[in-house]
Amino acid sequence: MEGKTRYALAVFDMDGTILDTLDDLNDALNRALAAEGMPARNREETRAFVGNGMGMLLRRAAPQGTTDEELSSLYDTFCRIYADHLGDRTRPYDGVKDTLAAIRANGLRTAVVSNKADFAVKELAERYFDGLFDIAVGERAGVSRKPAPDSVFAVMDALGAGKENTVYIGDSDVDVETAKAAGVDFI
Repeated sequence: MEGKTRYALAVFDMDGTILDTLDDLNDALNRALAAEGMPARNREETRAFVGNGMGMLLRRAAPQGTTDEELSSLYDTFCRIYADHLGDRTRPYDGVKDTLAAIRANGLRTAVVSNKADFAVKELAERYFDGLFDIAVGERAGVSRKPAPDSVFAVMDALGAGKENTVYIGDSDVDVETAKAAGVDFI
């Protein structure tokens, strides 16, 4: 990365963009489903269910006709299990750490905005990328999740960046929609 860039802030999605989290998500999902007496889901089904937050992951994974009360119990069980196992098989994609270091060496600030639960985003960012992100935020109460631009705007405000000098980097349609909603460039 030589030369000047017009960007001051690079905002990254987490799952599928900088970290391969699918195996840990699938394992925790299946442990939670089993604990609640529900059938397991395979890795490809889990891949199809992710991207819109943990609540939506569980709603999609649960059998049709699951009540809101059962979903709430499943959510609590999943969060408890995932918190204990979120780094068992999760790994950064090859070259991500070096790329982040190069981006930061070029003077850009970096952040994570994810639909994953905030506790997990913060833990994973610190565990795998300590010092490589200025801010890492996930889904939290009172803030609309992606594709709503709320978290991207909060990060931009906190880091003093504007729409014209922010780029969002992700791997899904939700990420494309998030960048459009925020009025920022997308990679």
